[in-house]
Amino acid sequence: MSNAARHRIVELCEEINIHNIDYYVKDKPTITDGEFDALLIELKKLEAAHPEYKLADSPSDLVGGGFATHFQQADHLEKMMSLDNVFDADELTNWFERVAKTSTKNTWLCEVKVDGLAINLRYEKGKLTKALTRGNGVTGEDVTLNIRTIATIPHELKGKNIPELLEVRGEVFFPIAAFNEFNDQQEELGKERFANPRNAAAGSLRQKDPRVTASRPLSMVVHGIGAATGVTFDSQSGAYELLKGFGLPTSSRYKVVKSAAEVSEFVAYYADHRHDIEHEIDGIVIKVNEIPIQNELGFTARAPKWAIAFKYPPEEVTTKLLDIKVSVGRTGRVTPFAFMEPVKVAGSTVTNATLHNAEEVVRKGILIGDTVLIRKAGDVIPEVLGPVIAKRNGSEKPFVMPTKCPDCGSKLRAITEGDVDIRCPNTQSCPAQLRERIYYIGSRVALDIDVRGYEAASALLEDKLITDESDLFALTEKDLAKSQFFLKKDGSLGLNVEKFLKGLDAAKRKPLWRILVSLSIRHVGPTAAQALAKNFGSISAISEASEEELSNTDGVGGVIAQSIIEWFAIDWHQKIISKWEKAGVQLVEVVRESTDPQTLAGLTLVVTGSLEDFTRDGVSEVIASHGGKTSSSVSKKTDFVVAGEAAGSKLAKAEELGVRVLNESEFKTLLAKGPAALG
Repeated sequence: MSNAARHRIVELCEEINIHNIDYYVKDKPTITDGEFDALLIELKKLEAAHPEYKLADSPSDLVGGGFATHFQQADHLEKMMSLDNVFDADELTNWFERVAKTSTKNTWLCEVKVDGLAINLRYEKGKLTKALTRGNGVTGEDVTLNIRTIATIPHELKGKNIPELLEVRGEVFFPIAAFNEFNDQQEELGKERFANPRNAAAGSLRQKDPRVTASRPLSMVVHGIGAATGVTFDSQSGAYELLKGFGLPTSSRYKVVKSAAEVSEFVAYYADHRHDIEHEIDGIVIKVNEIPIQNELGFTARAPKWAIAFKYPPEEVTTKLLDIKVSVGRTGRVTPFAFMEPVKVAGSTVTNATLHNAEEVVRKGILIGDTVLIRKAGDVIPEVLGPVIAKRNGSEKPFVMPTKCPDCGSKLRAITEGDVDIRCPNTQSCPAQLRERIYYIGSRVALDIDVRGYEAASALLEDKLITDESDLFALTEKDLAKSQFFLKKDGSLGLNVEKFLKGLDAAKRKPLWRILVSLSIRHVGPTAAQALAKNFGSISAISEASEEELSNTDGVGGVIAQSIIEWFAIDWHQKIISKWEKAGVQLVEVVRESTDPQTLAGLTLVVTGSLEDFTRDGVSEVIASHGGKTSSSVSKKTDFVVAGEAAGSKLAKAEELGVRVLNESEFKTLLAKGPAALG
């Protein structure tokens, strides 16, 4: 047994070191976090049972990420540690018991564990002088120039009593919504997608050219302190408040509690609501709040004894790939997707996952019949990360991309030279493209029209109420009465008809950037659309602008500019613009002084759930026009939470914090008469 243990320890060390390089240096992990954790746990157990076989450079002692790259190396002033992990309630209880041997008079600080890239910022006399990755905990990579491009990180601390020296630790992350948009743009440009936001953050921060880093919407949250001169801290929570006062980006998602039971409640809450947050999390960090007790507990070789990370189950699983099929998107792109044995991941059962394009299928080495690794986070479409080659049995076969559109029969081809995507060129009348474009117009990212689901888009086309998107805003109650989708069983008009027509009418007055997005111009997402709307002010001006004028717009560039020129050069696209304008769609950027009573002046509101008389972004516009501010998260600074049907975690958070909750009727009273009218 001893020889077998020794052999397995060496084998595990080699395997873990390879995966560390894939993760920390290449930013392209080949196994899931859960699988990596399992390897590390196995190694630690074997080393504990056979300490005589433990290698001097065992990865179980490494902080992680200590590998040479093209960046200069520099030392941290104080060692930057990792965290030990626990994975279930019993392991967490054991950790509580170990802490209790030193102290039973402490409180606990619980905070979400951001899944990003660990960074150490050094401030000398209040000025940011160096930014290092964690590296091996002693030495990290100097990424100062790139860190300076992140808007949320101050170059100079503000306030009084600025310390002589301060190292702060935190996580750089890529917000999920921005990550999804960025990956879509990468795909459209024929570039490789990032596997997840953590890899995108790491890859963006390690760019040789800081201008590339600056072009990506990275952010940061601070969660720890290293070396410090001229400042002392009594507690972790007190440190956070002080750091916040210095202008550093601290999180509001932490809570100080008095008992293990309250810690468990915090862990359970975010297990259910981990996807309500703007960035990815992979667990909860629990820390002894009192700094003197932290000092008394001390450290192991790699981690503090006074902190632990409770890791949530991974959102990456394996399943059988039964077939590879294709779908046609709104811009004609033909996308392979995996049809799989049903598997539960991230709280839902999935059978389909995206494969992006035929080239990606080949690059990842995926065969029909493979056992594949898939990933799903929240509402993001599941993605196939790669095959589990060890489970092949020889029956697998390669995927062959079709040559004709499965919906209209047109011959598929690359539209532009070098395009990795195969497209259906029948953009005007391909049923799949039409259906996807109509659906997209009503989506939250575009015009956010109620009762605009996929079934409604299909019904409008199949029942010939519209021929394409140009007819959408001319629809009437009489038109909708011709479709069974909009009728009740007795043949009368359904309630969704009125909501749909109201939604269409409201959409006509949406901001110009949303109109641009809804046109499905290739590469033009919300970021580029907002820049275009701000710079040109009207659809007419955009259509008449030269390629040079368009490409010189911040956030646009040459590829998007060329795509815009090509889109407006097509006759039937001009027909869409003409018919929308005739139907009353606002095609100019309008900035108006609000004439509404300022009944919400100075108030911050959070809206959750579905409201009867307001669309999602329409309610935000109403709040703003009445002088109020809309927030995406509930905190102690929130004045009111407006809760509609199917209100989610924000309602629970409001009740937890004692924030007043209003129904839609009470919200209308607030709009009309102000807070005093609510009693």
